Amino acid sequence: MNVPIYLDHHATTPVDPRVLEAMLPYFTREFGNPASRTHRFGWEAERAVEKARRHVADLIGAQPQEIVFTSGATESNNLALKGTAWASRGRGNHIVTLPTEHKAVLDTCHRLESEGFRVTHLPVGQDGLLDLDRLHAALTPETILVSVMAAHNEIGVLQPIAEIGRLCRERCVRFHTDAAQAAGKIPIDVQAASLDLLSLSGHKIYGPKGVGALYVRDASPPLALTPLADGGGHERGFRSGTLNVPGIVGLGAACEICSQEMREESVRLAALRNRLRDSILMKLGEVSVNGSLERRLPHNLHLTLAGVDAQALLMSLSELALSTGSACTSARPEPSYVLKALGLPDDQADASLRIGLGRFNTEEEIDYAAERIVEAVTNLRALSAAPFR
Repeated sequence: MNVPIYLDHHATTPVDPRVLEAMLPYFTREFGNPASRTHRFGWEAERAVEKARRHVADLIGAQPQEIVFTSGATESNNLALKGTAWASRGRGNHIVTLPTEHKAVLDTCHRLESEGFRVTHLPVGQDGLLDLDRLHAALTPETILVSVMAAHNEIGVLQPIAEIGRLCRERCVRFHTDAAQAAGKIPIDVQAASLDLLSLSGHKIYGPKGVGALYVRDASPPLALTPLADGGGHERGFRSGTLNVPGIVGLGAACEICSQEMREESVRLAALRNRLRDSILMKLGEVSVNGSLERRLPHNLHLTLAGVDAQALLMSLSELALSTGSACTSARPEPSYVLKALGLPDDQADASLRIGLGRFNTEEEIDYAAERIVEAVTNLRALSAAPFR
């Protein structure tokens, strides 16, 4: 067993060796620009891009022409939200989302508010789930978009996207989901979920960083979506710029592997997650799991360990790669806005730990991690004045 042990797979994942192998020729031998239509180098690059497009589409139940390649989920979220808002000014100005969304959605909504759009942040329950009745009541004739994350990047909660999508379709409201944490981990069918827009990212599914995709439903009439940048009209005019062929090939290969192995991998990771959870709960008191236990990613565990400062805990666990929350907010000293939205007071939010298991973790690593977490928490609690069982 090698240390440190990586247990932060919500932040990023290692590139699968099979993905790297698929990418390598496109850095050197097959270096063409897929927009070059007059020679073999361009044709080969275009073929590789279209093959990857099919694999991405297959993973989420879409058609290849509905996949727009981007630099990652952040860009996809920006294109989905800003593109919809800017294209819909004449029809409405209201957007509905959740206070627990990723900053790529929340900050984009904040920017749109500064441009005159109105944003409603619907509260979630203590389990992190959206109340569908609240969503129904929030929709107005001015509502142009609902954006709800499929699987949460901190607490692993799975929102009822099929029910949300059905409600949005009935009200003729566009529905977007940030599926960066869900794609490749749980089954997603964009048709069954009545999705109009879906964001995903390569580096969350054992693909390379710097590449992602936006699903844009092929509707009649076409979905109006104003691009973020102009120049060249690539990707159906939604995303101009020379395509990142090696990255796109890697994303396609990662999606193909997920399509083939997701079911078996999810069962294995859920068993490891439960093994880790049970080991910790059996040996430590005053520990609670944040977020719904029934509707949850199979590889996610988010714990509040009362009486322990999570930052101090991480410092005492240098041989484990863990986090307290989103990598995008890890440099901020304040408690997680996600946990506060669930109703946790600051002291409990500051005592919380996010654990994300992954494809290459083993039982030996999980048992060692449980042992070290229990040991570190016990030691930190012993230094505290408050008694713990």
